[in-house]
Amino acid sequence: MSEPIRPSTVLAATRTPFTVLTADGETLVGEVSTPLSNPTSAILCCHPNPTGGGMMDSHIYKKAANRLPAMAGVTVVRFNTRGTSSESGASTGSYDNGRAEKYDVEAMIKYCFETLAIEELWVVGWSFGTSIAISHARDSRIKGLILLSPTLLDILEGDLEFWGSDGRPVIALIPEHDDYLKPDQARVRFSVIPQTKLIAVDGAKHLWVGEPYVHRVLSEIVEVIAPQRLPLPTEI
Repeated sequence: MSEPIRPSTVLAATRTPFTVLTADGETLVGEVSTPLSNPTSAILCCHPNPTGGGMMDSHIYKKAANRLPAMAGVTVVRFNTRGTSSESGASTGSYDNGRAEKYDVEAMIKYCFETLAIEELWVVGWSFGTSIAISHARDSRIKGLILLSPTLLDILEGDLEFWGSDGRPVIALIPEHDDYLKPDQARVRFSVIPQTKLIAVDGAKHLWVGEPYVHRVLSEIVEVIAPQRLPLPTEI
């Protein structure tokens, strides 16, 4: 007899903790969740602002790691940026408002390709994580960016223009009731990236609280990176 997917649902995967050393000497903690069979693609998750409680275990990313390897064959790589702690452990260093986090993002991308041997990698950012993705995830090997609740508060001048010229896909999920950047504002700001696919999500808020919104976010990610595995189940 089937039962609905719940916030606590954990599906089968291989989950492996790791540490990564950045170019400036900090040690980052993380976890990779890999499918047991039929792999498709991979995501590297950049979490919300640690000053507001953001971490690798923030609920969308934790649920992605708990579900997407089994549901969609997606490898989910999560990590704590410098100075960030969670149940999974603490990364060394101090929060730097997105500047020194450049070394974190670059080290994690290198780890994904050169140690984990991931062949297809998308970078997913959420809130603050969208800013460090936009500013620092420029490695030519990544496929593109998926942005959840982008704030555009901590990016540098020229960052959006870089992606406009680069041409790789940029997908932005904008909650109707976001605290920082609502859909109409987002359409204006992202207009400098012509290839942006902007998805306004009715009723949603910045933190995507509630199982219907979690399912929507995870489905939109899979629509980009492994569309053949849709629809995602709502029961197991």
